[in-house]
Amino acid sequence: MSSLPGIPRVALVWLLVAQVLVIVPHLVHLPLWMIALWLGTAAWRVQIFRMRARYPKGWAKGGLVLLVLAGILLSRGTLVGLDAAAVLLIATFILKLLEMRTRRDALVLIFLGFFCVVTAYLFEDGILAALYSLLPVTALLAALVGLQHSGFAERPWPTLRLAGGLMLQAIPLMLLLFVFFPRMGPLWSLPLPSDKGVTGLSDSMEPADIAELSRSSALAFRASFDGEAPPRGQLYWRALTLERFDGRRWSQSSYAEVPVAPQWSRAGEPLDYSIIMQPSGKRWLFALDVGEVTAESGRMMSDFRWQRLRPVDRPLLYQVRSWPQATREAQAEPPGLRQALQLPEQGDPRARAWAAELKAQHPQSDALVAAVLQHFNREPYVYTLRPQPLGRDSIDEFLFDTRRGFCAHYAGAMTFVLRAAGIPARVVTGYQGGEFNPNGNYIQVRQFDAHAWVEYWQPGQGWRSVDPTFQVAPERIEQGLEQALGEEEGFLDDQPFSPLRYRELAWLNQLRMSWENLNYGWQRWVLGYQGEQQLKLLQNWFGSLDWQRLALGLVGTGGLLLGLLALWLLKPWQQRADPQRQVFRKFERLLARHEVRREPGEGARAFASRAARQLPDQAAQIEAFARCFEQQRYAGEPASRATLQRALSDLRRALPWRLPR
Repeated sequence: MSSLPGIPRVALVWLLVAQVLVIVPHLVHLPLWMIALWLGTAAWRVQIFRMRARYPKGWAKGGLVLLVLAGILLSRGTLVGLDAAAVLLIATFILKLLEMRTRRDALVLIFLGFFCVVTAYLFEDGILAALYSLLPVTALLAALVGLQHSGFAERPWPTLRLAGGLMLQAIPLMLLLFVFFPRMGPLWSLPLPSDKGVTGLSDSMEPADIAELSRSSALAFRASFDGEAPPRGQLYWRALTLERFDGRRWSQSSYAEVPVAPQWSRAGEPLDYSIIMQPSGKRWLFALDVGEVTAESGRMMSDFRWQRLRPVDRPLLYQVRSWPQATREAQAEPPGLRQALQLPEQGDPRARAWAAELKAQHPQSDALVAAVLQHFNREPYVYTLRPQPLGRDSIDEFLFDTRRGFCAHYAGAMTFVLRAAGIPARVVTGYQGGEFNPNGNYIQVRQFDAHAWVEYWQPGQGWRSVDPTFQVAPERIEQGLEQALGEEEGFLDDQPFSPLRYRELAWLNQLRMSWENLNYGWQRWVLGYQGEQQLKLLQNWFGSLDWQRLALGLVGTGGLLLGLLALWLLKPWQQRADPQRQVFRKFERLLARHEVRREPGEGARAFASRAARQLPDQAAQIEAFARCFEQQRYAGEPASRATLQRALSDLRRALPWRLPR
């Protein structure tokens, strides 16, 4: 059974090409059996077109659907979630090819392909992904053109040129809608896959059980300052505070979830900057202390961190104003102070004894804190991302035995000692530092910049921040992770092709910076162009603006662009005048004044014959004009416009000036 005549061959060819182009960006998160599914389906469809195979029966289609569902369940472990939904959508896009019999089926397949192209943006929305998406969209348009225009049924390349032309013609309207159409948030929210978290932070940390910390070069966020950026050593990007300790694991307390802004007072000069945060699947936001964030639905929690009501599931642009010298909760004891003194009832006796010794030697909190920092600085501690797993008394083993660890070890151990000495303290996690990009004048912070430090509280002074890691590896704070690692721990050894490993090559590093700056502009001005930024931009252009005026402007500008596009396509100024047709219209108007009007669809000869019967005295002149017009118009006889004009003049002289009453 062959393919029905309703689907031209060129449409089928472009549909197969479009399917390949649509599936390619999904390959990184599709199971391998999906490739075999498409190859088998495409081969089957080609054989159907060649009349060597039949369309699948109902039981065969049902079996294929069940096999796909079973494959998704086995490869993803569930039929719910973003990953499973994406696989199911692509599988539907593939299988629909087998039951495509009519033009309507082909249209459904084409529109499903457009939806699959959009779905790819849920996983990757960079500038390369956007440019690549033009290829499958053009192929789908070519299939649509080949499906609708029979004249292109055997001409694939003209079909492609027409599809490309349609794409180019749509660009002005696309830009207009992008700039002026009201930006709305998504109508639904899709959770990120659980096995593809992109944040380097967690709401808890267990340094005692980590044998090797993974290092990821993935981007966490970018920050652009209004003016000169602070020194790297002052860039402590707060995300979370961990106040609860069970002997091995630091985690958030229930009090930290209270959405009550703590008391604090501004001091010093503020820092103004904007942050473009990458999707993390988490609700927390990043800011320097103490920050005021203008993010949508963002709020300050009781521990000075910022979080949203919904997880960050797409690039988020927000503005921050921070006061680094602000005083935090200095006037009265914070309600959560008891939690900042919590310790397990038993465990780590040596650390507790050392804390008691320090307390006796240094009654003042500042002096005790300085003694702990001096201890880390003078003793042979080592900063490493490959620490030894610790036993039951993990704090004791780290402080007095192994003395090897990364920031979480030092922050956790110091917080424990301060609490044991009666000083309220907590662990703060976030990011430290970042790489300055001179091309775009912004700082980019990556996952390997994740860091932990300590806050302790004093009456009259409030919360104060200290970083024990700085005492062990100051180059980690002032220069970055690469400089802090020893020769035995190569930077990004598990990512041999990362350009970050080759920053000493000036030309390669400059190329990387330029490319990252291009992506920064894409995220800031395209992906980050949301409601608040859109309204601010339009108000800068047009002053005070409301949605009614915006809608009228959008309609008016859209109509103008469509009119200009129509003029460019039709080109009325290039159309040649038809001299014979112009003289014939004069002939019609002349007879109409004598109440002989041409009927719709009436030919020239029939009209002339009827006019000759109604005007018998001028029949000879009427027939002479009609005969001259037919000879020039249809017989192709060479004659000038003057000949036809003379025949019309003879008729005009023969007609009376006034009609008889």
